Amino acid sequence: MKRHLLKICLVFIVSFSFSQNEGNPQSEGSENTTKPKFLKNIPDGYFPTKYFKFDLRYLFKYNRYEHVRTGVGGVTTEDFSKLFRISNYVVYGFGDHRWKYNITGGILLNQPTDTWLSLAYTDDLTETASSPYLTDKRTFRVFQPRLFNIDRFHHHITKSVSLEHVFSEKLLGVLDVSANKIWPTYDYIYVNDGFEYDRFHLSLAKLAMQWTPANGKVIDQHNGAVKIEQGFPVISLQLTKSFTDILDGDFDFFKIDTRFAHQFNYNNESTTEILTKTGIAFGDVPITHLYHAYPNNLNKPEIMQRFSVAGINSFETMYFNEFFVDRYASLQIKHFLKPFNWGKKFKPQLVLISRMAIGEMSDIEKHQLINFSTFKKGYSEAGFEMNKILFGFGLAAAYRYGAYHLPNFEQNFAFKFTFNMKI
Repeated sequence: MKRHLLKICLVFIVSFSFSQNEGNPQSEGSENTTKPKFLKNIPDGYFPTKYFKFDLRYLFKYNRYEHVRTGVGGVTTEDFSKLFRISNYVVYGFGDHRWKYNITGGILLNQPTDTWLSLAYTDDLTETASSPYLTDKRTFRVFQPRLFNIDRFHHHITKSVSLEHVFSEKLLGVLDVSANKIWPTYDYIYVNDGFEYDRFHLSLAKLAMQWTPANGKVIDQHNGAVKIEQGFPVISLQLTKSFTDILDGDFDFFKIDTRFAHQFNYNNESTTEILTKTGIAFGDVPITHLYHAYPNNLNKPEIMQRFSVAGINSFETMYFNEFFVDRYASLQIKHFLKPFNWGKKFKPQLVLISRMAIGEMSDIEKHQLINFSTFKKGYSEAGFEMNKILFGFGLAAAYRYGAYHLPNFEQNFAFKFTFNMKI
């Protein structure tokens, strides 16, 4: 551990010294050259120096397990090397009193196809049952709403090798092979073949593809994370295989995840967004690698006690840790009406939302010490958002109806605020 931290600190020291040298202007035009580069990087979440770009994602976050999470991170630039890149971060959680960190090194194998081979070592947390896509690994938002409410994570130490390849402007592929040591941060036992596991090893191979057949464009940024210039539709597929006969893996399972996102733009400045997701897991799968429907409702009885931040594509009335499944399908439809022209700087926008999901689980008795249900009868909610009322803030409300409607009105209703702001 100390050796890995030393490597990380060394990269930061070197990059900082380079950035100090960069700060000495060599010509009158240097400021004019730097300013556009600075403005270009900030919306992507970077504070650039000549040889190193500091990643603003690691400065501050909050969740209900770590509480305040803060640290530093970044990636080398093309001025450092066009053939090699090093990215890393170190963060500290004040709630669990633990350091987390990552160091990743990559080498460019083929420039025309932006083919990168990377090695990574990570000691960090991941939200249980979140199933992230490899092609989604670069996101930056000033404010990450749903993260505030998450309280169930699993700790992992992951050693991985990955290969990124841009097949065309429309198609991106990522292959990742990893060895993982995993232990939940909550009481949990997975029973399999007569053995009880409260921590386990997973040997995983993942293949992810993202296709934007219309106007999308894949852009490699030389920073360890590919950026997608958004076009629609966006079609994603990810396959995951866990092995028991390689690198001491404990479980054998296979997962298939798909996602389809489309957007319809109308002449009256209104927009309709459609998002569908599916996932299915076969074999012996611990809860850490199962599915939920991205719930975003706190487990508290009063409406105002649950008043928090609405997510982007989450189920606002579904309580955290209420449902887990090993196969599911979900549909979300959001219709953005034309912004109201109520003043020069006051243009709120009404969004109508409908969400549905259905999912089931086999061998539910294998998951011990935790209580949850499945949404095999179909989960439904409807709501609205009034965004950008003041300084990017707005309000949202949603109501849970159908098979999982609860006895009291307050249990089914969610009232939250939203935040939408572009840098």
